[in-house]
Amino acid sequence: MNIEINNLSKSFDGLPVLHDFSMKLEGGNIYCLMSASGSGKTTLLRILLGLERADSGRIEMPEQTRMAAVFQEDRLCEGFTPLENVLLAAGRQMTPAMARAELCKLLPEESLARPVYTQSGGMKRRTAICRALLADSDVILMDEPFTGLDEQTKQHVIGYIKEKTAGKLVLITTHQEEDVSLLGGVRITLEGQAGLPEQS
Repeated sequence: MNIEINNLSKSFDGLPVLHDFSMKLEGGNIYCLMSASGSGKTTLLRILLGLERADSGRIEMPEQTRMAAVFQEDRLCEGFTPLENVLLAAGRQMTPAMARAELCKLLPEESLARPVYTQSGGMKRRTAICRALLADSDVILMDEPFTGLDEQTKQHVIGYIKEKTAGKLVLITTHQEEDVSLLGGVRITLEGQAGLPEQS
């Protein structure tokens, strides 16, 4: 499952955000998109998701590609529990017992029956990540997914991401160089540079 981005450009009110960006993303890889704030990372993800329209260029991917996403805002159903949020997005093969077992890898079990609005920002974040990872998808897009997580929790979450995304195409925006190494990902920028993390 590959995605090919060709000469993509996007402006807002005459201000260029993306300019002639091209990149081939191949299934089975985690890509870490690193560029300065305001450089178009979120815009690129929104275009891939069909939430924004590019001014020019094209994106080639198989028809019926299934995508899941983690946005900068968690976008959870606040009155629902973490379990209910995950089941809303999961495929039919996901039973409540299966979803509960997966959530317990990221959240305390006692939190699963409490509405999301009663939970901390970090717990909401982990719920949003789990929801995306358990959705029936080919591609997973994550926009700054580790915001609000302490270092120990982040490393645990990264381990879970790697476990659940084997064989899928994953694109994660981040501003932390260490995330590329922790994820074992391919570092890319909006200037079109790509490479594996440097080895120390």
